[in-house]
Amino acid sequence: MSRYTGPSYRKSRQLGISLSETGKEMKRAYGPGQHGQARKGKPSDYAIQLKEKQKLRFMYGLNERQFHKTFVEAGKMSGVHGTNFLILLESRLDNLVYRLGFATTRKGARQLVNHGHITVDGKKVNIPSFRVKPGMKIALKENSKDHKAALDALAKVNKRVEYVTFDENKLEGTYVRYPERNELNMDINESLIVEFYNK
Repeated sequence: MSRYTGPSYRKSRQLGISLSETGKEMKRAYGPGQHGQARKGKPSDYAIQLKEKQKLRFMYGLNERQFHKTFVEAGKMSGVHGTNFLILLESRLDNLVYRLGFATTRKGARQLVNHGHITVDGKKVNIPSFRVKPGMKIALKENSKDHKAALDALAKVNKRVEYVTFDENKLEGTYVRYPERNELNMDINESLIVEFYNK
């Protein structure tokens, strides 16, 4: 299944969650389209699990193959499978570029990485799925430090997550540590995703 490239607000309302984690999409509490407010029957367990999986997949902007590959990798780590899965998703380069404020959306962050504007520990990395480890530094490439879209996005940042730090003068951020589960989206029930894939 390919990556979703349609309207993000529509998808947020369909899944009942703010995929950007800003809440802007949820001004209307019902689904999109003329039947958005129609009452539906009770969903099956499978439907509930599938919806939870789709919430997380669309939130991070992955296709099904990438998403499942990361899930399998998380299962090989010690600790809680679901929590490890969320941490691996959060440690992707495109996500951390978004968390640092270089872009206002994960889609925009992925584009910055793809176009070669981002460095990790001083080396250009143009792979959005690159796994960032704690202590690594993420910055705009030297000749991209006047990138208008990135600078505009940085100007809009009010607050960053606690597991990253940012140097305004160097335009450089650091992934300080892996996040704790309570620092990640509490609207996601990762145990349902584990159940979905383990059937």
